[in-house]
Amino acid sequence: MAKPLMAKATAVWLVDNTTLSFKQIADFTEMHELEIQGIADGDVAAGVKGFDPVANNQLTQEEIDEAEKDPLRKLKLKFNASAVGEEKRRGPRYTPLSKRQDRPASILWLVKFHPELADSQISKLVGTTKPTIQAIRERTHWNISNIQPIDPVALGLCKQTELDAAVQKAAAKKARDGEALSDDDRRKLLSTEQSLGQDSEAKIPTAIEGLETFTLGDSEPEEVEKEFDAESLFKQPETPVEDDEDDDI
Repeated sequence: MAKPLMAKATAVWLVDNTTLSFKQIADFTEMHELEIQGIADGDVAAGVKGFDPVANNQLTQEEIDEAEKDPLRKLKLKFNASAVGEEKRRGPRYTPLSKRQDRPASILWLVKFHPELADSQISKLVGTTKPTIQAIRERTHWNISNIQPIDPVALGLCKQTELDAAVQKAAAKKARDGEALSDDDRRKLLSTEQSLGQDSEAKIPTAIEGLETFTLGDSEPEEVEKEFDAESLFKQPETPVEDDEDDDI
């Protein structure tokens, strides 16, 4: 369901001017039910002026009346043709302050493992600027020696489906431009689902291609060692024994 304009201020107005349940207001404004209860208690949105959804053409009074009679009924946002497409994101993604320090590592990972991605695609994936991407591509970034490539999905900067979509788009562009893709490039441009679904056949590393038919010849038979009798090796040669002459005195 589409989100109303100024959701918190709309919730304040609905709490103050209707008997709708907290859940009905929470579902309509896409807020948590406890936040709506906090607004009613005065702990949340203190000082926020209510925003009338009826006067601003977001709800009809009849819709509110019907929802007040039936607590299970959900409010329906009034269709506004001029607001179609306003939710579409434009420009780079917003990155929280806590994760902005991880962007150089994710950019280096994308540049290293997906060089086919355009700067505009990387910018939308991780929410960065083109000068930063160029500095990392050309290794002129001030901290390039300390940056280690890390998957942006692991860092929470983008979703795996978004990365796969960008990779597939880059592959389609290469195909349209007529650029030849190597086998390694084709495997690299596959999505996660496609790569996991491939047959796990053994592939010969490129470093030893051409050696698959190489076989070692029969080695020369080892010489059989002669068997020696240990006693013959250590037996002392027999020497004639000279008779001792008895000296008769």
